[in-house]
Amino acid sequence: MRLGPEVPGTTPLVHVHGFAVSGSYLMPTAEALAHRATSLVPDLPGYGRSKGWGHVLGISSLAWTLLELLDELGLPRATLVGNSMGAPVCLEVAHSAPERVAGIVLASPAGGMHNQPLLRALGQLARDAVRESPAMVRVALPDYLRFGPLNALQLFSELMRFPSLERILRTPVPTLAVLGSRDPLMPPLWRVREVGRLAPPQVTIAVIDGAAHAMNFSHPGELAHVIGCWLDGRDITDDPDQPGITQILRLDTGD
Repeated sequence: MRLGPEVPGTTPLVHVHGFAVSGSYLMPTAEALAHRATSLVPDLPGYGRSKGWGHVLGISSLAWTLLELLDELGLPRATLVGNSMGAPVCLEVAHSAPERVAGIVLASPAGGMHNQPLLRALGQLARDAVRESPAMVRVALPDYLRFGPLNALQLFSELMRFPSLERILRTPVPTLAVLGSRDPLMPPLWRVREVGRLAPPQVTIAVIDGAAHAMNFSHPGELAHVIGCWLDGRDITDDPDQPGITQILRLDTGD
């Protein structure tokens, strides 16, 4: 567990890592947000150096363990910030216990039709690998090797079938989805805009131009700025001092 300094009077931010990796790569964004809320970056069971359960936990089970962790830490309510597989885990927590979730941030939410079938998803993952920061390899590779290829393939197959879009369209809590324009695991923006018209008013969609899938590592300053604007209820704007250009995806509801 990585725990930032306590910020009294704030709703904690819990950062939830992605597929087969620990929370190490989330630290740049968590550190950028540490001044505004108490920040926690756990490793879910079986990830990083955390103790596993003897078998790979599915997304629903990981959501249950995350809720258990909130109980153990004495956190009645938190804002969840999930990347990749962490986004479906956050969505499951929000749907099962909305009273525990002040809001969710979904950075590169993986899963769904765009990632099917499995071979297509594996190709998307391979294309993303060459678009990420080279420094990401040094952070993530030890975690991938520790998790193991068989475990990775089993969980990746489940992740690709997870109905992320349907969960987002029915989210019971304020939700911010942040996509990267260079992320091959995300649908094209025209498709996101088309489907986003069905989203409830508590859903906001932002795009960081130039970001790939692991934006929490590659674009932490810009992502933290977007999250900060959203938490404050301000218009989301671009931070000119940070790499990447942010735009809000305007959704024409037909009104």
